[in-house]
Amino acid sequence: MVTYSYRCRECGDFDVRAPMGEAAPRRSCPRCGASAARRFTVPLVRRGDPAVWRAVESTERSAEQPDVVSGPPPVSGAARVSRDPRHARLPRP
Repeated sequence: MVTYSYRCRECGDFDVRAPMGEAAPRRSCPRCGASAARRFTVPLVRRGDPAVWRAVESTERSAEQPDVVSGPPPVSGAARVSRDPRHARLPRP
């Protein structure tokens, strides 16, 4: 199913979901019943993982309005200790 966008002169824009290639050039407005012309818009592409896009949007936002910090983040709880025996051989600070 594809989402097609139509514009009614009285009520504004509305969307219709229909099978691909079956969009009529005109439809009746669901609010007032007037004839509405189909709008040609950019296809909606799935954006992917929401967590990745939140990070990307945060990075873009901080380029114009950087967050000001006064120090490192607070340490919460005790230091994390790894139980992996390979980590025991790593140098300690």
